[in-house]
Amino acid sequence: MVLKAEGLQRAGAFKFRGAYNAVRALVEAGSPAGVCAASSGNHAQALALAARLCGTHAVILMPHDAPPSKRAATESYGAEVIGFDRYCEDREQLQAGLAAERGLHVVHPYDDPLVMAGAGTTALELLQDAGDLDVLLVPVGGGGLIAGCATVAASLAPSTRVVGVEPRASPDVARSKLSGRRERVSVGRTIADGQQLPAPGERTWPVIDALVDEVLTVSDEQIVTAMTFLFERLKVVAEPSGASALAALLAGAVPARGGRVGVVLSGANVDAARFAAIVSGAGARGTHD
Repeated sequence: MVLKAEGLQRAGAFKFRGAYNAVRALVEAGSPAGVCAASSGNHAQALALAARLCGTHAVILMPHDAPPSKRAATESYGAEVIGFDRYCEDREQLQAGLAAERGLHVVHPYDDPLVMAGAGTTALELLQDAGDLDVLLVPVGGGGLIAGCATVAASLAPSTRVVGVEPRASPDVARSKLSGRRERVSVGRTIADGQQLPAPGERTWPVIDALVDEVLTVSDEQIVTAMTFLFERLKVVAEPSGASALAALLAGAVPARGGRVGVVLSGANVDAARFAAIVSGAGARGTHD
């Protein structure tokens, strides 16, 4: 097993790869406007940092129940944060309205070719460092990470089986893979807040449909087991969404005995108090990270 610890990335998650790729391209193309996005935290932080590094401004729509540490980090990078209710309000409509009102360019957390391409460098580096893999396990939210990773794998290691993993409480991508079309689900409560989405992205879905072999789901309890394993055995911190792919492997959902398995740990943005509550069992029953 080879782990790709994206918690060591700038801003604490893989999201910086896609955000920086997109913002830099916009600035180099001469786009003077600021950027905006709707995000529960990791893309928010990444976009805020990317905007600051590229000399532009970021405005972020963030769910009211996002972890306070993620909002504080986003604001510390210089972004303006506007709250919304993820259970009652449509983030896409809010995002479109904000962009139109202020003349901002939307950098979507996942449904953007430049974001997907940037995210795909996660698999590029993993394959360059580890060589060919039999299986590549990737957390799935909106699909930007796995779409980028699957594209890279198809080019560099076409025999690698690409498997996505998402929380059982919001199985939109898993259901879509089974039906062969984009499915919409009710967003369930889970500690993996970064993967709470009602449907795969319009642009990410065709890539997932074509290049991802399977999408599995895991429970909050299995995610906690993975987080605990990482901390106790490897001294690595992962947020719940970041540990979901490993959770599937540890739960035996992926036949991998004797094979070479790569696992993306997509992020580590969880504050100390929340992490302690989760791994001790106090935060593992349908709450948010």
